[in-house]
Amino acid sequence: MHRSMSWRPARILLGAAFLCLVACGGSNAPGPAASARADEAKVLRIITWSDYVPADVVALFEKETGIQVQVTLSNNEEIISKLRATGGAGFDLAQPSQDRLLGAQQEFRIYRPIDESKVKLDQFLPDLLATVRKNATIDGKLYALPYVWGTEGLVFNSKRTKITDYMDLCRPALRGRTAVRLRRPTLMAFSLALGQDPFALYGNIPAYTALMQKVGKTLIECKPNFRFFYDNKDQLLNGVRSGEIEAAMMWDSGGWSLNRENPDIRYINPKSGAVAWLDTFALPARGRNEAGVYAWINFVMRPQIAAMIAKSIGNFMAAKDAEQYMDPRLRAQFNESFPDGLKNIKWYPAIPPGLEEIEGGILDKIKAAN
Repeated sequence: MHRSMSWRPARILLGAAFLCLVACGGSNAPGPAASARADEAKVLRIITWSDYVPADVVALFEKETGIQVQVTLSNNEEIISKLRATGGAGFDLAQPSQDRLLGAQQEFRIYRPIDESKVKLDQFLPDLLATVRKNATIDGKLYALPYVWGTEGLVFNSKRTKITDYMDLCRPALRGRTAVRLRRPTLMAFSLALGQDPFALYGNIPAYTALMQKVGKTLIECKPNFRFFYDNKDQLLNGVRSGEIEAAMMWDSGGWSLNRENPDIRYINPKSGAVAWLDTFALPARGRNEAGVYAWINFVMRPQIAAMIAKSIGNFMAAKDAEQYMDPRLRAQFNESFPDGLKNIKWYPAIPPGLEEIEGGILDKIKAAN
């Protein structure tokens, strides 16, 4: 707030000076191109996930900086598709998952490197910053910064059933009463449940293909157990609330939300390990407001601001010291779901080009199977 108050008089003085210069016909008056650049600097265009840019945080940022925030809701596939179609134009900031950045950048060149000198790196959790460095560094240049992270594990109604791992969703007693997404996280989770690490095979296409075929066969055999393949969070939440679904693969935030409504519904870290995702800040190659991007990153990674965003999302932020400002109940739920901390979770590594085509073929076969 103090910065906002000290900034406004300076803006008024600059505006007065500009009006005087134009009115006096000064030779250095900005032309149309300069005016266009000034207008672009007042708008920050973000393509991101639902709840990642809360309105209350936007209001604080706009008050402090004078920069208007425009948000387009999207997902990994659409972020890549939109930026590929425009050569990296149309947005100033994108928020892909860290495992979906390397392949897209190598294939389509839709991002530009992070200028680390413009980022307050001491605001980031060192371990998560190191994870992103490992997966989003190309030719020695960093292409992303960590933003928010979470896990995908299992949720179940403890009054009706008990499960400990992904394969339990296929037990005969749960026929027609479980659910998963028909997406790659399900393939990764069932690979782990079958005793194989899919990430260790990323560099071995024949072995990876064989594993995906094995997982596909397993999921086809399990298909009678799936009430539906859910397409969105609300579909699954409502299915669990109504009792139509007794156990499912689910995000932690959804599981904890259900647990707050009904303590009998629990979210757990599966025996073979929850899969963990990490969403990032990335700069589209042809974004127009780079200064606005860095102002936004440094603003939202302040601990108290990050805690506001965490409340909106229901997950944990990559901001250092944000946890102390977060809801104690959410911290307690995390400790209950993960009594051993982060020891038994599997972080998604960067996906090499070509693997998603293999997975897509397997998912199509599962969908088409009777």
